[in-house]
Amino acid sequence: MKPPTLMRVGVVAVAAVLFMLVLGWWQTRDGDRQAAGILPLPINQMSFALTDQSGDTVQPKDWLGRPTMVFFGFTWCPDICPTTLSDISIWLEEIGPEADRMNTVLISVDPGRDTPEILGDYLSNFDPRIIGLTGPLPQIEQAVDGFRASFRKVPQDDGDYTMDHTAGVFLFDADGRFVSIIDYHEDYRYAVPKIRRALE
Repeated sequence: MKPPTLMRVGVVAVAAVLFMLVLGWWQTRDGDRQAAGILPLPINQMSFALTDQSGDTVQPKDWLGRPTMVFFGFTWCPDICPTTLSDISIWLEEIGPEADRMNTVLISVDPGRDTPEILGDYLSNFDPRIIGLTGPLPQIEQAVDGFRASFRKVPQDDGDYTMDHTAGVFLFDADGRFVSIIDYHEDYRYAVPKIRRALE
């Protein structure tokens, strides 16, 4: 048998590269489709009714006309929630009066413990523009579903429990369209421009 010529080797190599490129494109295309399926709904397609720390009922439609920043958490959270709320307070201070145009919201995933009064006391430690929402578990679940977020109660050895939950901060423009998500503890240099983009 004759050894393969240089030209044959070249043809095989080019074919292999083309195959890998096509395969990569196909997988990426499929991944993009899957990602598109888990994006948060536009705010005008969400449906829930929760109570803020002042006792007022809040629905998603109330947010339309202003950019919106939403975070899920709970007042007994040992680290992620206070860290994120501190970050949000810093971001709002950096943006300044322009941030007054935003709905900035914490939705509790622990309605069994987080009453409006407790939320109010807890949020008094952070920027006053942050509003807390709580309510019946089915309404919390509807809110979580609309944002394509998640949460679950985790029992602890001492008989108490904690909550696992999505830790990102969701950003929407004034028309209620999803703009971006700020990851937990994302660098300030990247988080603030994302918020400014929602304010545009």
